Amino acid sequence: MKKRTLISGAVAVTAAGAITLAATTVAQAQETGNEALAAAIDAILQDPKLTDSQSSIIVKDAATGEVVYDHHGNQRAVPASTNKLSTVAGALDVLGEDHTFTTDVLGDRPVDGVVSGDLYLRGSGDPSLLQADFEALAADLAAAGVSTVDGDLVADDTAFDAARHGDEWAWGDLQYTSASEISALTIGSGTDHFSGTVRVFVKPGASAGAPAVVTTVPETDYVTIESTATTGTTNNVAVNRDEHSNTIRVSGTVAAGTSGTYATRSVIDPTGLVADVFADALAAEGIDLTGGIRLHETTPQGGEVLATHDSEPLAALTDDLLKPSNNLYAEAFFKAVGLAQTGQGTFASGKAGVYGAIEDYGVDTGPIRQVDGSGMSRFDELTPDMLTDLLIGAQDATWFDTYQASLPVACVDGTLASRMCGTEAAGNVRAKTGSMTSVSSLAGYVTDADGRELVFAIMFNDYLTSSVKGLEDQIAVAIASHGADATESEIAAFAAEAEEIAEPAEELPADWECSWYEPSIC
Repeated sequence: MKKRTLISGAVAVTAAGAITLAATTVAQAQETGNEALAAAIDAILQDPKLTDSQSSIIVKDAATGEVVYDHHGNQRAVPASTNKLSTVAGALDVLGEDHTFTTDVLGDRPVDGVVSGDLYLRGSGDPSLLQADFEALAADLAAAGVSTVDGDLVADDTAFDAARHGDEWAWGDLQYTSASEISALTIGSGTDHFSGTVRVFVKPGASAGAPAVVTTVPETDYVTIESTATTGTTNNVAVNRDEHSNTIRVSGTVAAGTSGTYATRSVIDPTGLVADVFADALAAEGIDLTGGIRLHETTPQGGEVLATHDSEPLAALTDDLLKPSNNLYAEAFFKAVGLAQTGQGTFASGKAGVYGAIEDYGVDTGPIRQVDGSGMSRFDELTPDMLTDLLIGAQDATWFDTYQASLPVACVDGTLASRMCGTEAAGNVRAKTGSMTSVSSLAGYVTDADGRELVFAIMFNDYLTSSVKGLEDQIAVAIASHGADATESEIAAFAAEAEEIAEPAEELPADWECSWYEPSIC
């Protein structure tokens, strides 16, 4: 639509008889509706932060699929954690909202308190297990009268394959929670359920200069702590795991008179960590393990289930996955889909299962590539068009309410808890974030000023600035304030509010999801 120029005025006749325009008023009737939204978003995309980068954005009517705005919406880009939208949709569809991950202890029926032969601890991929869960399994064995295991403890993680990381996960990330190793038998180190990790607590000693007090959760000998950290006046602690071993080195100073600090680090082969923790739990219950520990072996047929632990239903785990953007939950969901459909918990079978599920909801998987569940891989390539098609199609699924409710909400919770506050998007935008170096994305649902439900996907790649989250927020607010009668200037004014609010956050690191930093910066 072209802008219309209206001219009005009064005509006067001069002494010479010439006719002039005595007074003239020029008014421009601004575009409204979709054209106004397009102009407002196009203006945001002129920001110097996006110079020579890749921007892909699409907005659609959630009910009809009508395209409201399109800027390279079919262009592939690295999605980061918006990848989890398809993973979770596939898992909810294939496994079901009531699916639980079961962890079993199996062996021969105990006679006079003795289990003859090996005791098997068999996992099915539960990413939510904590030390207390393994202690409960040991307590159940003791309550059943088990006093001795006359054999080895065997940790069976064969429900998933031995691929511990996805293709093209960054080496520099592997010691951190965002890229910890994947196993069908794993353990977390806190209620945030970062599986395959230990949490290292560093507290001040009794006096200045004294060695810092270092402990781990879970408490274990599976990792070796080498600390040179001392008690000082400031917290300046470094915690790093060796690249090829489970030695964790702690250095620097921790401030006297404080509660100290902590850092969470991944372990190499979390199955071994689980076995160590469970063996300690058996000992604490007075159960004598006469043999040693073996890893990565399949439980033989015929064993009796002596104790079992069920996770929360998948619907509850979905909330714990999407709100904080938990990568290892996503990988467990991904491989569990493959396991359910083919009997093999692999990346390849997970991909096939997820693709098959989302295709049923109108997604064309031909133009995309998804190689893992979390989006940590730079081999992942999705499009805004594909993501919005999924968001639209998912509305017809029986699991949609769980899916939508698990998304972070602007200025309310998850990775959007501190974003878009005081704007039209606050409490309105429900969307999945995505963050990696030079990758930022946001995709989800929003209600516009007229009450119309929209879906949108924003994908930025290849920028050099520290963060473009503020630009995402401006676009999301622009969409939320869009309406049939809204002008470009009105939409731009609302978006500018998001820019002012987001400005301080531009200085925060943005290579990861905000929930992955310790402490969280969400």
